[in-house]
Amino acid sequence: MTTTQQDSGKATAAASPTDLDLAVSGMTCASCVRRVEKALGRVPGVTAVSVNLATERARLSFAGSPDAKAAADAVEAAGFHAERREFDLSVTGMTCASCSGRVEKALNRLAGVESAAVNLATERAHVVAFAGSVDSAELIAAVEKAGYGAALLTQGGEQAEEEARADRSRRELHHVLIAAALSLPLLAGMAGDLFGADWMLPGWIQLVLASIVQFWLGARFYRAGWNALRAGAGNMDLLVALGTSAAWGLSLYLMLTAHSGHQPHLYFEASSVLITFVLLGKWLEARAKGQTAAAIRALMDLRPATARLRRDGVETEVPVERVRVGDPVVVRPGERVPVDGRVVEGSGGVDESMLTGESLPVDKEPGDRVTGGSINGDGLLVVETTAVGTETMLAQIVRMVEGAQASKAPIQRLVDRVSAVFVPAVLAVAALTLAGWWIVGGDLEMAIVTAVSVLVIACPCALGLATPTAIMVGTGAAARHGILIKDAEALERAHALTAVAFDKTGTLTEGKPRVTDLLAADGVDGVTLLRLAAALQTGSEHPLAHALRDRAVAAGMAAEPVTDFRALAGRGVAGTVAGRRLQLGNARAVAEAGLQPGALAEPAEALAATGRTLSWLIEIGETPRLLGLVAFGDTVKDSAVTAIAALKAQGVEPVMVTGDGWGAARSVAAALGIERVFAEVLPGDKAAVVATLKGEGKTVGMVGDGINDAPALAAADVGIAMATGTDVAMHSAGVTLMRGDPRLVAGSIDVSRRTYAKIRQGLFWAFAYNVVGIPLAASGNLSPVLAGAAMALSSVSVVVNALTLRGWTPPKSEDVR
Repeated sequence: MTTTQQDSGKATAAASPTDLDLAVSGMTCASCVRRVEKALGRVPGVTAVSVNLATERARLSFAGSPDAKAAADAVEAAGFHAERREFDLSVTGMTCASCSGRVEKALNRLAGVESAAVNLATERAHVVAFAGSVDSAELIAAVEKAGYGAALLTQGGEQAEEEARADRSRRELHHVLIAAALSLPLLAGMAGDLFGADWMLPGWIQLVLASIVQFWLGARFYRAGWNALRAGAGNMDLLVALGTSAAWGLSLYLMLTAHSGHQPHLYFEASSVLITFVLLGKWLEARAKGQTAAAIRALMDLRPATARLRRDGVETEVPVERVRVGDPVVVRPGERVPVDGRVVEGSGGVDESMLTGESLPVDKEPGDRVTGGSINGDGLLVVETTAVGTETMLAQIVRMVEGAQASKAPIQRLVDRVSAVFVPAVLAVAALTLAGWWIVGGDLEMAIVTAVSVLVIACPCALGLATPTAIMVGTGAAARHGILIKDAEALERAHALTAVAFDKTGTLTEGKPRVTDLLAADGVDGVTLLRLAAALQTGSEHPLAHALRDRAVAAGMAAEPVTDFRALAGRGVAGTVAGRRLQLGNARAVAEAGLQPGALAEPAEALAATGRTLSWLIEIGETPRLLGLVAFGDTVKDSAVTAIAALKAQGVEPVMVTGDGWGAARSVAAALGIERVFAEVLPGDKAAVVATLKGEGKTVGMVGDGINDAPALAAADVGIAMATGTDVAMHSAGVTLMRGDPRLVAGSIDVSRRTYAKIRQGLFWAFAYNVVGIPLAASGNLSPVLAGAAMALSSVSVVVNALTLRGWTPPKSEDVR
């Protein structure tokens, strides 16, 4: 049943409809090939397998429809990897939720597609497919077969897409204006009735004006509706086409069958004004949707087009695409940093507010990292390039925000299910309305007009737009303030958090030691203790040495030289300062010197109980002497107290999870007001703590910044990573905070709650609108013209309501709800 090909010279032929190609990585030998073949041979429906080691491809033949997911699972169960590839498509022609649902189904039906998500608001489709099984041409063909247009979005293609969208908007505005100009004369008769005048145009003029609107400006509804019918589905365009055609056809019939000299009541104005209102609504909707992408455009605008390279002492301005890793780039005051890099010359403040939300400039010195898109303040900087193009932090942020805006929230699944049956249900209601009015009232004209109102009032657009527009605006507003939300699921889940677990070091604390206490022995003053201890550490690069020197500099002390410096393994350091032989070490060094802590014993025990690291300064001489004690600790971040208070105000329980001892953990928890603490937790057990909290019925968020936090971040309902930490933590989290400020945790929850509220409001009004509007139309209490205006207004109002999120800012501590 299996055939093995191991020479790369044999190219695979194009797969037939029952064949499937997979790219398989991890194979290194013929034995690997046999394992993959054996695993794939067990997939239900597979009739033949061909695996090529050189090209790392597997060809499967199926008796029926190919099952790519089952094949990929079999490959990965065998210990190898089925490669995936992601595609982003721009989709045109979608008008409502049923349209996006049909495109999504068409893409998901392709054998090699693992998942496809279509966003009505962004007019994009994101497809994850198994590499080798499907290409972009097949994806585009599937969309076009469903009746829509599609094009592959490539790197840098956003500007072209934006220009195309602007062109469509201008064209739609022209159509609205023309439709309005042709429809206004048809309304003359209605206006004349208000003043007791007969301004009704002759029937043939009404026919000409209405036909131009109906069959030229309204041709888009016929095309889209026909495509939907061919695909065995319905959409908003079909409802509009049927409703306006019925009104136009009824008017033509009444005009042709009227008695000579008698002017019947015609409904040409209903069909024309209806189309005008729908076109106006679509134009306003497109304008509003364009504003939802403002966050992405603002981020993209941060990318400078040129960079100033320094080579052999000569500065040359070149396109930023020509900069390579390692190149020195000169950034003058007031300019944007064009690349990610490390400062090698110069110093000054850099404004990173558009990336991190931090309002104050951040001081940069040689060795510090800078991010492309930030603004250099008052100093000339020379930056060694570390990342360019798609690898820069700004590019990653743009991709993350785009990914969040294109993803689908869990609540959207309800909308998708409703949209799938919405149009057929409306057609059924319209048919029943027509039959009911005709049979009961015996008035065919009234029956048709009422059925037209039903067809027009029903609007699936608002349902389809409520969720994606709110997510787009919410994630964009969050990104402006340094909160990056990876996907819509994380955004939706965050609103329901009831507990947030924090890693301690680097998250609630600064993550580096500082001098917390200086206790001098009798006869020694604190200034002398600090001066001698700091001078002794002049030659050391230990973190504790840096902390001592920083404390001395802060106190205005000049550095003193040290001679005979040496490190004492397991005990500390020793050297000579100003002719005095000194040793700075631990309790073992004190014991070896034959000294006793004396009066310092009790405060030393108290400090040790809080997790402080203790260093004793000893003067070595004929009679060793204890000069004092220096205590080091990881200090609490200034913003951490406010952050914990804000979470409590939101009704969220803060929890600390740390690998440190109970003394240090309790000390920090007491300072912050955290009541529940898990201390001495091994890195691998943090995820178990998250599981414990979830087992108590809590919806848990986890905040961390280190590699050891990654499993817990992944296990939490919502993982929140500090971007000041490791990349592993960021990739494991659903939310990334671009600056190490724990107050942004409360901000993340707040923007989630507000966004979710907008989603619920949008869905409520969309459902309520249809629940109220359709019965009103069916009962004859809503004219087709009013129905068209209301339908256009519903979509616009949902989008505009979501746009109110654009002004969101993280709440101040006193404003947290």
